[in-house]
Amino acid sequence: MQPNPAVFTLLLLVALAFFAVSLYRRLGLVALGRPGYTFRGVGAAVREMLLYAFVQKRVVRKLFGLNHLVIFWACISLVLVNVEFLVSGMVPSLRLSLLPDAVYLPVRFVSDVMAALTLVAIAFALVRRTLFPPYPEARTFESYAILLLIAVHMIAYIGVSGAEIALGHERGAAAMPVSSRFAAVLAGYPEMHVRATFGFYWWLHAAALFAFITVLIPFTKHLHVFTAIANCFLRRDGKPNTQPPERFEPNETFGAGQVDRLSWKDLFDGFACTKCGRCQNVCPAAATGKPLNPRQVVNDIKVNLLANGALLKRGGAPALPLIGDGGTGSVAADAIWSCTSCGACMEACPVFIEHLPKLVGMRRHLVEMEAKFPEELLNLFENMEQRSNPWGIAPSERTKWCSQLDVKPFEAGKTEYLLYVGCAGSFDSRSRQVTVALAQILDRAGVSWGILGKDEKCCGDSLRRLGNEYVFDRMARENVALFRERGVTKVITPCPHCFTTLKNDYRQYGIELEVVHHSELIRTLQAEGRLRLDRQVSELGEIIFHDSCYLGRHNDVYDAPREVIAAVTGAAPVEFDRAGGESFCCGAGGGRMWMEEQLGSRINRARVEEALRKNPDTVCVACPYCMTMFEDGLKDRQAGQTRVRDIAEVVAEGMRPRP
Repeated sequence: MQPNPAVFTLLLLVALAFFAVSLYRRLGLVALGRPGYTFRGVGAAVREMLLYAFVQKRVVRKLFGLNHLVIFWACISLVLVNVEFLVSGMVPSLRLSLLPDAVYLPVRFVSDVMAALTLVAIAFALVRRTLFPPYPEARTFESYAILLLIAVHMIAYIGVSGAEIALGHERGAAAMPVSSRFAAVLAGYPEMHVRATFGFYWWLHAAALFAFITVLIPFTKHLHVFTAIANCFLRRDGKPNTQPPERFEPNETFGAGQVDRLSWKDLFDGFACTKCGRCQNVCPAAATGKPLNPRQVVNDIKVNLLANGALLKRGGAPALPLIGDGGTGSVAADAIWSCTSCGACMEACPVFIEHLPKLVGMRRHLVEMEAKFPEELLNLFENMEQRSNPWGIAPSERTKWCSQLDVKPFEAGKTEYLLYVGCAGSFDSRSRQVTVALAQILDRAGVSWGILGKDEKCCGDSLRRLGNEYVFDRMARENVALFRERGVTKVITPCPHCFTTLKNDYRQYGIELEVVHHSELIRTLQAEGRLRLDRQVSELGEIIFHDSCYLGRHNDVYDAPREVIAAVTGAAPVEFDRAGGESFCCGAGGGRMWMEEQLGSRINRARVEEALRKNPDTVCVACPYCMTMFEDGLKDRQAGQTRVRDIAEVVAEGMRPRP
């Protein structure tokens, strides 16, 4: 009954050789990428791999992820019997049946049940992909081929096992309920028919395995069976909330104008992508009709690498541009500039692909090498270079907000905290009100604080995210030198963009600051009993809280602002349908604050519409950019009855007599 071992051995060796050569040719191209990766350490890496690759923590966030978990673990549980199949095909006497019953029978039971569960899961997956696809382009031949081949594999396994039971060659029949049912069907047929059935399913099983080895794993997204696990192991040390610095030397090339200018990890991400569409579904640019699709960007980078890899290895020029017209294998400039750097794509990705660094790398090339960027950014860049703020206002105007207050300059050894006001808090008329409210809170709580006044400069957040790394580098070095000169070690800021830049980006310049967002400090002051209010705030009505991307996803600050609101008003804020780690961007991050939305619909309007569905009286924010975007969106919507307040303003209300 056993097929010819010599024939099978030859076919298997050819398939394995083809598999090895194919993987080497494809994955070997990753070495073209630039260095730039911080390893977490073996212990942490293994822990992350087990949690996210094997337990699939991010996959099962969505209900249908449980279906994928079943398929994944079915494949894992069948590894042993598939190895047995391949080995016994070459040496028929080497079978799992050599094991004692205490080991052999549980293996057969688990394999049998998991094969049946996989067929059920595949049926659900086919129905879902056909009727309720995870994203519009999900109905592909590749996806259906993978699902159907897995199903064929499981059917073949049950067929082989059932035929062996019917022939009396399987002592584990009692532990194999599914295969035994098939064996019962075969029991009424002549032995010759059963042997023929065995041979058919055996070769069907072999064909399915050979198809996986030679085609599906090396040349389709099913390669992620291996690369996704590796990507979880290689997860970045810390959150991807900063960008790698550049070295500004003569004759240096900046940014990622071609695929080998990306990091090797960026290139490996392309092979790890499962094309699940989670990044696409949470992207605010994609949701509002803009040309950016994070999933497609990752795929285009992979396609570009495959198209240009051999040429680049030989030192030649790429045949397919990385930044082009948006055709397959090229990323359109409009897509690159549509990113708000909100990080939703990276938070949603189950295998930790990092989309943002790739887009920033391409922005750097467009800005620093080609001077090709949206026209409105020219004024921003000039204002930053000449007057160190986005508006180009004279630095002497930075202290206008405190003209009616007794605000002291920061003095090393005498002042505990530097209040880093930020450009919005200094120059934007609406955000100045927030700065005044924060100053009053700090004074009420007896906090020792001071400002840099006209010597304060922009932190450079927008410059870095827009790809103007050269000017950011200069400003960051100047700020770091100023902080050291003034003896600054602790910083308070009401702006999440300043917060993340001072806390995370400036570490690359050798300074470790203790940076707190004003919501965190206010919560601490409340908890310590240092901040006592005169009354509980009720006149703001029902409050809904919006998570800033740079405070929440980029820095995991979610609880502090909610706890502050609850303490001041006596009630927890209303939540958006998309809140916390799934919060929808206001549209101002990644430098988009300074750009017009000329493609698709406005992101801030989409978020405002989501807020208004909850009928709030007040939208509470903790970011000056979010403040601007919500107020503009509410004006567009003519929803003047809904007010916008920063968390500091909500607290300051409790310090005033009841109106």
